[in-house]
Amino acid sequence: MSDSSLFFPADFLALMRQALPDDASFEAFLAINQQPLRRSLRVNTLKISVADFLAQTAQYGWQLTPVPWCDEGFWISREDESLPLGSVAEHLSGLFYIQEASSMLPVTALFDAQSEVTAVMDMAAAPGSKTTQIAARMNNQGIILANEFSASRVKVLHANISRCGVSNSALTHFDARVFGPALPEQFDAILLDAPCSGEGVIRKDADAMKNWTLETTAAIAATQRDLIDSAFHALKPGGTLVYSTCTLNQIENQQVIDWLLQRYPGAAEVEPLDRLFDGAAQAATPEGYLHVFPQLFDSEGFFVARLRKTASVEPLPVPTYKVGKLPFSHLSRKLESEIRQAAAAVSLTWDDSLELWQRDKEIWLFPAAVTPLLGKVRFSRIGLKLAETFAKGYRWQHEAVIALARPTPEQIFELSAVEAEEWYRGRDIYPETAPTRDEMIVTWQHQPLGLAKKVGSRIKNSYPRELVRDGRLFR
Repeated sequence: MSDSSLFFPADFLALMRQALPDDASFEAFLAINQQPLRRSLRVNTLKISVADFLAQTAQYGWQLTPVPWCDEGFWISREDESLPLGSVAEHLSGLFYIQEASSMLPVTALFDAQSEVTAVMDMAAAPGSKTTQIAARMNNQGIILANEFSASRVKVLHANISRCGVSNSALTHFDARVFGPALPEQFDAILLDAPCSGEGVIRKDADAMKNWTLETTAAIAATQRDLIDSAFHALKPGGTLVYSTCTLNQIENQQVIDWLLQRYPGAAEVEPLDRLFDGAAQAATPEGYLHVFPQLFDSEGFFVARLRKTASVEPLPVPTYKVGKLPFSHLSRKLESEIRQAAAAVSLTWDDSLELWQRDKEIWLFPAAVTPLLGKVRFSRIGLKLAETFAKGYRWQHEAVIALARPTPEQIFELSAVEAEEWYRGRDIYPETAPTRDEMIVTWQHQPLGLAKKVGSRIKNSYPRELVRDGRLFR
């Protein structure tokens, strides 16, 4: 055997031998895990079309190979990798998301079943790859409840949502077991990308299986059963539930789905995924799930199952916790009109899918579709913070500018590459020609980087301090 035994516990190898059809497949599995993972990205169609993205990046000489299951996904190879992919201009301005190709599969499976959805839950959302993919598929309409159990990862989730211009999300920070009891039959579609033992990510993380045992796998599967049960209760009859993991054993995959089907006989049916994309059949299991071993598509290992809820089930006991009063209120018509006018003057516009709310001196835009959920769970953050009010008017917030700016040519000040780099470093800009306006949307490659004020002949930097970058950037 190859030195893959260094990485893999014997019990795990025994499980893989059982799961793979023959010795040749098993050897191919061991061999692919010795190879580094291909990088991949997903174009963020909230900000740019795939065609325009390909045209804009053509100058870099990137080799972009389409991912067969995601129209916006590409494997990327670059001759010069000295500049991290996360530091290129198009990443900083939210035109693409660095996302492993396999992890694009669950959202494709979800929208293939149901293209029109109003309320979606992403039950374990950080760092945000799938939440932002869902938002793009929904074109920022409706509501995505994006939940993350880990407090430290909620910040990362919010940063990625903001960078990508997502306006229809509501973030929560809970153990996701709460949603079945608290929000029964509220969602058209639910993605449970479940916490798992991570066997599929070893090409990216050589230590992924350091602590792997059959006992820990069984314990993880118990949590997954609780989460899928909660998800199933929160799903409307007729709705779609996609369950996915980046692990390969059947204990955390097929057996979790089997448990749910046995628990609610006649209330759920499996929707086969063997025709989801060209070549899907080679990853399909007899039940119609996708069990993506890394050697099949030269990707991470992944598992995806899709269920349709065909009937209501007995509700879970209603939780006893208190949500507390929502600290926001609707604005008067007069104030709403005034804010819309003031926002339009700096190019910020929105449609009726977003509603204005106020908390003290803060003005927020909530997705209108969040209303049925208010008062039932506590949210960490809803929609976009639009502005803070102060004596002289409004201080517009960066996340709102990134999501809502639709500037006319006269409202734009296009930076040079050098100036754009200075902007991301948090420094003021000293342009050769002073801007004609006191307030402007600064852009680079026609993408809004922020709203800035002219002070004398310089442009005052308003890029949020927590986002400021150092090190080599995109040039």
